[in-house]
Amino acid sequence: MGNAALIEQELVTAEVAWKDGNEGKARVCARRAVALATAAWLPRLPDPPWRGDAMAHLRQLQQQPSLPLPIRQAAERLSTTVTRRHAAPFTTDPIGDARVIVAYLAANTEEKT
Repeated sequence: MGNAALIEQELVTAEVAWKDGNEGKARVCARRAVALATAAWLPRLPDPPWRGDAMAHLRQLQQQPSLPLPIRQAAERLSTTVTRRHAAPFTTDPIGDARVIVAYLAANTEEKT
């Protein structure tokens, strides 16, 4: 299964979980989709700046000044923990935020042949 298929699988699983009322699982799957997209995007950089789990990828995306503000903001919302939902930026649409990030990274990832 290719990277794009794995990303879509995570997003579909997130959507199913969301519809089933399992917000936590939906957020985890959305974060994993972003991590997969980031892992495909990083090698195009001259010196890939980081590695790590899904949360590490989201934190790093937030801090990349080269990324458009809406992408950094989506990463911030998606990485905010549920326990801080009332005190910090928090997404009520984790799947939408993940799709925005994934689409941007996919559009900026060169396919290697």
